[in-house]
Amino acid sequence: MSSSSQSLYRKWRSQTFGDLVGQEPVIRTLKNALSSGKLAHAYLFTGPRGTGKTSTARLLAKTINCSAPVNGEPCNVCEQCREITAGNSFNVIEIDAASNRGIDSVRDLREKVMMPPSTGKYKVYVLDEAHMLTTEAFNALLKTLEEPPPYVVFVLATTDVHKMLPTVLSRCQRFDFKRITTRQIVEHVEYVAGQEDVRIERSAAELIARAAAGGMRDALSLLDQAIAYSGNEIMLAQVQAMLGVADPRAIQKLIMHVSELDSAAVLHLIHELSGLELTCVNSTSRLENTGAR
Repeated sequence: MSSSSQSLYRKWRSQTFGDLVGQEPVIRTLKNALSSGKLAHAYLFTGPRGTGKTSTARLLAKTINCSAPVNGEPCNVCEQCREITAGNSFNVIEIDAASNRGIDSVRDLREKVMMPPSTGKYKVYVLDEAHMLTTEAFNALLKTLEEPPPYVVFVLATTDVHKMLPTVLSRCQRFDFKRITTRQIVEHVEYVAGQEDVRIERSAAELIARAAAGGMRDALSLLDQAIAYSGNEIMLAQVQAMLGVADPRAIQKLIMHVSELDSAAVLHLIHELSGLELTCVNSTSRLENTGAR
């Protein structure tokens, strides 16, 4: 296990588009556009949390500022790439729209947009949780979104695109991020665990992947938690205990008792499971995963 205190999802953040897992259509479209020099002035990245929206925004910023990009990918060795990777580039400005949602924040942003980058080619403004902006703030941003300075690119990231104003949507190039498949998450969890010198049982990785519900960030956070809980060898039983979910055999037994209308056995097993402090939500989720109807 790495001795670094840095969380796994930060340590293993994608550094090239090729590193991103589960968003192939989005990546293919972006790379083709970047390779041909067709850069939009405003992008909208929408989808569930932890699916790569912010990572893609940073990769976009890195690639368009890279001094030697190759086939739509950043070189990761030039000064601009290194600064963006380290998170200290003045050309990537990340704004939490949930905390800066008012019209005054947008007016301040509009003033800053007018200042060109001191180094590099573009300034990229990433508005995370953009749907949290007030209607007045959105309206104040419209003109800047439509006609920004030539050195400015906006990326609006949101988990709730239906809360965005249609007038804002029409000014952005939209990309929809999908939930990452369980298989892809399992493979990536196993890869990261291996790189961290941690042995993880396949079934344990599968349980982590299901619990992450399509989000890679959540999966790596759970892997971090599992390493802290279990050490360098992670078994299924340990992840079950960590997440508070029942052994699938117990759940299957519960299903069998229900189908046989054996109420006494059902109540006895429920009493046993409740003694293990398993949450109803996790147990219900487990029932769904075993195919109960």
